[in-house]
Amino acid sequence: MADRLGEYRRKRRPDATPEPAADASPDVESTAQRFVIQEHSATRLHWDLRLERDGVLVSWALPSGIPLDPERNGMAVHTEDHPIEYLDFEGEIPAGNYGAGSMKIWDRGTYKAEKFESGKVILTFNGERAEGRYALFRAGKTERDWMIHRMDPAPEWLEPMPERLSPMIASPGELPRDEDEWAYELGWPGERVLAYVTPGKLRLETVAGEDITSKFPEVRRITRALGSVSAILDGVLVSLGPDGRPKPDGVEARLGLASDSTVRRRAKRDPVRLHLFDAPYLEGRVIAAEPYTERRSRLEALDLEGEAWLVPKNHRGDGKALLSGIEPLGLSAIVAKRLASLYEPGPSEDWLTIMKA
Repeated sequence: MADRLGEYRRKRRPDATPEPAADASPDVESTAQRFVIQEHSATRLHWDLRLERDGVLVSWALPSGIPLDPERNGMAVHTEDHPIEYLDFEGEIPAGNYGAGSMKIWDRGTYKAEKFESGKVILTFNGERAEGRYALFRAGKTERDWMIHRMDPAPEWLEPMPERLSPMIASPGELPRDEDEWAYELGWPGERVLAYVTPGKLRLETVAGEDITSKFPEVRRITRALGSVSAILDGVLVSLGPDGRPKPDGVEARLGLASDSTVRRRAKRDPVRLHLFDAPYLEGRVIAAEPYTERRSRLEALDLEGEAWLVPKNHRGDGKALLSGIEPLGLSAIVAKRLASLYEPGPSEDWLTIMKA
């Protein structure tokens, strides 16, 4: 029998990586059917699916994770077999090694195989996250080119992400009299965007619907912070100077850049930050019809604070005090949002832009 783990050993240096060494011979008599899915933040974020079979873990890299919607197939790249010990592996693969990056277990459990052939696998997952009937099948010219397809109906809770939403727009206004019914946010100047995020992918769109993702490469790594979460996030791209105050026309200047090399240089020299304040779609559900307080709570639970993104704090009540203190920050307005407000496209009097006198 060919050495099933030979390719695995060839690609790794046991003295330089914490991964299992694969010293033991595979137990080809084993009939266990365990699986693991590892979230792998390497050069590109992806998910590694590994199925126990004949004493090894037959493996695929899934750039977009396990698909929930049977209408959309996912790419699957067939990789080398892994040792059984990889069922429990989590850790940091050091730079300079094959697959360098962090790896954590996203799900594990057992599976039942209906078919396990050289070009097609049909199975049912029984995990904490991955459940249901799936097919993996060859779909390209090489042995590495596969696809993964959900054969069950989509889960009842799953709502497809809208292709495009129109953002909710704050109307000009004054401080509300019933201010305890409102939350207040700093009015950061910049470019208003909706961020459409699916596992490993990001699209930034302006209010007018223009795709500006390529202009702000520093924001793309938010996909790693979100992992397998799909979301539409509402926010504003802000350019700040060394003093923490907004830079006039900083974001607009970035929008005018043409070449990729110039964009990358400016991203390092004058990075932006994506200030997020709402999430009308999150984790497979359209939540625009839920009150602002619920949407905000779910957004904050994502714990999004990274190198180029954050969820700034909001303040319930006492908008007058917040408004009086914005001048040292280089700001000229705050935004008031009614706590019970739904997320509705276009101008709304449930969101108010309040200028400092």
